[in-house]
Amino acid sequence: MRFSRLLVGLFTTAASTGIFISANACTTVLVGKNVTTDGSTMIARNEDVDTSWAKHFIVHPATDSGPTQYVSKDNHFTVNLPAKAQRYTSTPDWQQSDGQNQFGEDGINQSNVAMSGTESATTNRNAQKADPFVKTGLKETSILDVVLPYITSAKAGVQYLGHIIETQGSAENNGVIFSDNQSIWYMEIVSGHKWAAVRVPDNRYAVVPNQTMIGKLNLKDSDRYLAAPGIVNFVKKHHLKGYHNGTIDLALAFGTNDKLDQTYDRPRVWDGQRILTPSKKQAITTKRFAMFMKPDKKICIPQIQKVLSSHFNNTKYDSNGRWVGGFRPINVPTDVESHILQIRNNVPTNIAAIQWLAMASPATSAYIPFYTNINNTPDQYKIGNDQPDSKSAYWTYKMTKVLTDPYKNKFINRRVIPTQQIVAHQLTINLANSDKHAQTLTGNDLINYLTEQNQLNANYAQTEFRQLNQQLIQDATKQTSIVHHKNL
Repeated sequence: MRFSRLLVGLFTTAASTGIFISANACTTVLVGKNVTTDGSTMIARNEDVDTSWAKHFIVHPATDSGPTQYVSKDNHFTVNLPAKAQRYTSTPDWQQSDGQNQFGEDGINQSNVAMSGTESATTNRNAQKADPFVKTGLKETSILDVVLPYITSAKAGVQYLGHIIETQGSAENNGVIFSDNQSIWYMEIVSGHKWAAVRVPDNRYAVVPNQTMIGKLNLKDSDRYLAAPGIVNFVKKHHLKGYHNGTIDLALAFGTNDKLDQTYDRPRVWDGQRILTPSKKQAITTKRFAMFMKPDKKICIPQIQKVLSSHFNNTKYDSNGRWVGGFRPINVPTDVESHILQIRNNVPTNIAAIQWLAMASPATSAYIPFYTNINNTPDQYKIGNDQPDSKSAYWTYKMTKVLTDPYKNKFINRRVIPTQQIVAHQLTINLANSDKHAQTLTGNDLINYLTEQNQLNANYAQTEFRQLNQQLIQDATKQTSIVHHKNL
């Protein structure tokens, strides 16, 4: 997300010297349906932006007469659109650009297709020179809003977005994830007009940092691989790395794997794989990790939350506010929201899609399960900006982070984790109960009910965390040193 290699380089240097410079990035987790505990597909990502930058959660209604052209207020990217658009959810920035939402980031549409974007990365100089990025091309700012309303499957999402990149161009290197109830596709936009995508194996998971990860492309197998036309010949013609016997290694041809990746990107893959496949012993400095791994045990929502909240917990690299060894953790102070998009196969399709959202830092927040077959979103998720307030969801959960940080060792285990566990347990019960009742409803009655349940769950969790924050304030005041003369 909003990734600047220069800023990251400065940030990495600053981390070793104790100086903080903001840099933006994300970490992605993808889990195939055969290795989840309930047979659902799950795609997840932390969105990293700033230490005080509110995100909203909104729903866009379906329409048969929508705008037929989109012009970005950010960089004037222009694309024609179908008049018919599906309902979809998104989590845009609080700040609009001349009334236009920006950085929608993640959502699910009425076809139960989920999309998360983007996982920013860097294209090597030779590839950029061969196919430069387009200044007025598609950016992360707009990507969700010009794709998600118009697709009906994960694979169709790749093809739809691929066509835009081929014809309109891309302004930046981005990884984009699509899922439906049967499949997950990971797509990498690697130059101005070139892209490739791979289907995540149903029996594997992936942890993706800000680095091109797709390896060898077998374009004869269109059920598993897709790419821009002519990409193999392009790599051969321009003498890029990774060409061999009529195929290419995408990461070698377009990506980077340098000293910065060694400290900033690859350690996050190591950490995620350490958590989900502890039987696999690897060095944090491994030069190239397998993109897809088999977990030791089937993966559930709390395990994905554990990965997204990790700062090398319980290892010698445990950051706890510092980058031990210069290694960048998954969970960082610039997390503004974390999402898990789950498409379930064990319930009816009209309640199958769940958008789990944790505002601010996932390590000190709560993941709320939101239905997406809705006509509105909770009130507290439609407000908030870059100034603290007492009402918005973002600032409630951000306050927990702010109050905890100075006394992590004392507050996390004693206060924050117990509250997280209580809230998660109750929300699991609530979801099971609402799933059951929802199956007795249809049409607008169902949509209204799911919308109401989202509001109730949002209210419950926020109330619990407000009470937690009050307790943390009291606890923090007791940490103040008091000097008192015994004779006075």
